[in-house]
Amino acid sequence: MTLQKRHTRLFVVALLMLLPSLAVAEFRSVSVSKAIVYDSPSAQSKKVYLLGQGYPVEVIVNLAEWVKVRDQQGGLSWIDAKQLSAKRTLLLVAPADIKPSPEMGVASIGRLEKDVVVDFIEPAKNGWVKVKHRDGLVGFVQTSAVWGL
Repeated sequence: MTLQKRHTRLFVVALLMLLPSLAVAEFRSVSVSKAIVYDSPSAQSKKVYLLGQGYPVEVIVNLAEWVKVRDQQGGLSWIDAKQLSAKRTLLLVAPADIKPSPEMGVASIGRLEKDVVVDFIEPAKNGWVKVKHRDGLVGFVQTSAVWGL
């Protein structure tokens, strides 16, 4: 085998090894006031629990009419695809100060409690993500305080 072929093969193998790290989680949010989640992809299957409007879920499997999702606690279940929106939201997993800029040293403009759902405004950068509360408050929270990124 020539040196060029060997280098080409090594390059291809290296690229294939990087593919899993390039996978990006897909998140959606509940678009109806109360969404029933099931233990299998059928309305006749066991109802597991309800999710409120705006609640973020991670998409695991996407079938035509059903989506297998993971919730913040790691639970896997199925939801009717029509009850999900592409709108991005985040769930506070801990109380968090909301800041006018992505810096620790600036004064807070508000405080968000655990389990509050906020709109995702801008991608996370340097450990901060820009969010909007339903009351209109817009600012930055630390990424460690939210789930759904």
